[in-house]
Amino acid sequence: MTDAFAILSEPRRPWLDADVLKARYLPLATAVHPDRVHGASESEKVAAAERYAALDSAFNILREPRERLLHLLELEAGAKPGDIQRIPPGTMDLFVEVGQTCRDADAFLAKKSTATSPMLKLRLMQEGLEWADTLQGLQNRVNARRDELTAELRAMNAAWDAAPPVGSLDRASALPLERLEQIYRAMSYVARWTEQLSERVVQLAI
Repeated sequence: MTDAFAILSEPRRPWLDADVLKARYLPLATAVHPDRVHGASESEKVAAAERYAALDSAFNILREPRERLLHLLELEAGAKPGDIQRIPPGTMDLFVEVGQTCRDADAFLAKKSTATSPMLKLRLMQEGLEWADTLQGLQNRVNARRDELTAELRAMNAAWDAAPPVGSLDRASALPLERLEQIYRAMSYVARWTEQLSERVVQLAI
């Protein structure tokens, strides 16, 4: 399979500095941009477009944490992780709370949408502000969990730096791939919760 790390000359690592990655990508993208070969032959134009597309795809994979971790797991383990819906350790409390809070917020939004009395609308407006505060507070906890996972990923870089070279038979056994998969699944839930909470905050503001 294509190695996005190799395309961007980045060492395989769970955590990457987004600014450093972008600084590496931009000159490479400029150098292979199809506009630079507008006077070339058709085959050269096609080759340039393919090089640019591969570079752009690699950048988009590596800059987004979930996509990067999934790609890294596939490269190191040789397959996509299984049972990605399984709730990883340390996320059950948030899983339950986000789910219940979203259901309760949906019930409030349904009540708000059917209100016709001016007095009731005014009371629901105040209640809506309280709901927005509740959702934001929960989002802050989700953000804190994301920051914890990011810090752990950063610390895991050392294991990749010390691992046997790519292609070595004992490389996979030297890497904490099980924990990396747990973090990948946790990151997936964090992204999903952020989307769910943000959607309801927007609905409350309407």
